[in-house]
Amino acid sequence: MWIEKDHQLSGTFTFKDFTQAFTFMTEVAFHAEKQQHHPLWTNVWNRVEIHLSTHDAGDVVTDKDHQLATAIDKIYARYQ
Repeated sequence: MWIEKDHQLSGTFTFKDFTQAFTFMTEVAFHAEKQQHHPLWTNVWNRVEIHLSTHDAGDVVTDKDHQLATAIDKIYARYQ
């Protein structure tokens, strides 16, 4: 699901509607805040695109990004 390209991990997540997509984003936001690692993301109706890189490390992919991606996958699995 995640693609590593141009110093980012990127993933696209699709939901049944906007409310479900926004609920997912809210769950991810709470988890990201706990990790102090905040994604770059967009949401259009039922689709959420997330891009992860570690700014403190020079905007490259680090273990911190892989850990958040794993957590995001676990959250997303509950919507499938």
